[in-house]
Parts: sequence; structure tokens; C-alpha cells
Amino acid sequence: MNALVATAVAPLAKTPTTRVFVVEDSALIRERLLSMLGGMSGVEVVGSSETASDAIARILAARPDVVVLDVKLKASSGIEVLRAIKRRMAAVAVIMLTNYATEEFRRKCLEVGAEYFLDKTNEFERLCPLLEQLKRTQ
Repeated sequence: MNALVATAVAPLAKTPTTRVFVVEDSALIRERLLSMLGGMSGVEVVGSSETASDAIARILAARPDVVVLDVKLKASSGIEVLRAIKRRMAAVAVIMLTNYATEEFRRKCLEVGAEYFLDKTNEFERLCPLLEQLKRTQ
């Protein structure tokens, strides 16, 4: 008689994935961001949007770990999006990425709850290292 021997198999180690949502009204910059983030190991882009109302609904549905958010959006403000999502998802990390890197916008975004504020002109390339840092702290 053949005896079946059960062996315990350890589950494969799952690589932690940081879920990112991008809100950017410029199609060119949005595509650049999606391409850049899509090439990062351990990062999953779970959505993107170009308007505030669409962004809020889709972010709340997708439940990302990180939102990359432009300050100025067509016919609205990224600060509105920031305020709305932080009210409902306090733990989400928000990185403001903008061409309007004035001290006034920086202060307002940080007051409303953004964790980071980057100038597209001078700090665009800091986004990937910043996401790597956030991945390690999740």
C-alpha cells in the first residue's frame, strides 16, 4: 500500500507593493509619471485622473498607499482633492508635485495634510527616490 506523505510548503514570500494613484491634468506629464512609476519595482499604479471630482471618487475606490497630486488642476484645485481624501483616508501619503512651488502653496498643502511638496521644475527626479523611501516605511 502506498502511503501519501503530506509536506508543508511555505508560501512564496510576497514582495510588498506600494499602490500609487496619480492626479495630473497635463496629459504629457501624466504619461511621463505613469511610465516612470510603472517601471519601478514594488510600485503598482492603481489609477490616474486629470480632474478633481474624478480623482476624489477614484482615489477613495482604489485605496492607494500614495497619491501624487498636482496643485493646479483644470477648473479646480489639487488642494480640494487633498482635503477631501485626507478627511476620509488620513493614512494615505500625499506627494504634491507642482509648477506652482510658491511658499504660500507649500504652506497650505502641508497644513491640509500633504506629507511632501515637490517642484516639478527642480525636484521631479526626487519622486522615485521618495517612493523608494516610502516603500521601506510601509
